[in-house]
Amino acid sequence: MIVRNAPTSSNGMAERAAGETTLSIRGLVKRYDDTVAVDGLDLDMRRGEVLALLGPNGAGKTTTVEICEGFGRADAGDVRVLGLDPVSDNDALRSRIGVMLQGGGAYPGAKAAEMLRLCASYCADPLDPAWLMDVLGIADIATTPFRRLSGGQQQRLSLACALVGRPELVFLDEPTAGLDAHARIMVWELISRLKSDGVSVLLTTHHLEEAEELADHIVIIDRGRAVASGTPADLVRSGAEGQLRLTAEGVDHDALSAALPAEYRCTRSQAGDHLVRGGDITPQIVAAVAAWCAANDVLVTSLTVDTNSLQDVFLELTGREVRA
Repeated sequence: MIVRNAPTSSNGMAERAAGETTLSIRGLVKRYDDTVAVDGLDLDMRRGEVLALLGPNGAGKTTTVEICEGFGRADAGDVRVLGLDPVSDNDALRSRIGVMLQGGGAYPGAKAAEMLRLCASYCADPLDPAWLMDVLGIADIATTPFRRLSGGQQQRLSLACALVGRPELVFLDEPTAGLDAHARIMVWELISRLKSDGVSVLLTTHHLEEAEELADHIVIIDRGRAVASGTPADLVRSGAEGQLRLTAEGVDHDALSAALPAEYRCTRSQAGDHLVRGGDITPQIVAAVAAWCAANDVLVTSLTVDTNSLQDVFLELTGREVRA
């Protein structure tokens, strides 16, 4: 365990009540001139929970996280982190949270071990920096200046700086950006260990499979507003009832649609095959499609039932255009 079994005394985070609210946001608004970055956002997070904040570029994720960390001020609304105001109570809050910034946040000329020891010196009961570097696989770059580290090494050092103070709540902004597959899995395992120690983790990521793997709860935001919230399984279930994918030549979409119950339609997908959707995909619907194909001398190459993925739900809610 990253906290309980570390080679110094524990601060007892794991013994705190599991249902305690660690983060509460009500009606958060943040504007930059004429641009509304966050528009009335509500959000709750409980102790020991991994919450993933998802959204396209410019959705308001980083702005929201920076306000929670005390690096920005809200224009309206109420934010409570561990029961404290992140701006007016920042001194009291700083020792209880860990922050991994998207840009690294380290002094370019500082050696990796020096940077981590500096962060540890600000904490009342820090983890042993040498032990933490070993856990994160960066002990061999201890004497290397930050600016000479690879992107993945910088990410892991930034993560170490966020964890060295034994935080109760950790903010991780794109923690696996630039990491290879092995390092990404190591970070995933570390986040799971933090959760088992009762540490709350607020995670922003563009890797939807990462959110699906790690998060207890996901909030999808778009244009500063929450557009969906729930467990990964709940979001996938709510996205749609599934669809029937037909690969065949000579399919008349209107004729096939007319042979099915009124709520079902057959359309062509971007991949060139045919999708039947509009209601639950039942054995009767599968049989009806197969029977229509047989009656109309249409040779079926494949007939499969698809269910929505988290990516499908995300794109359906936020759109498919690429944003700057």
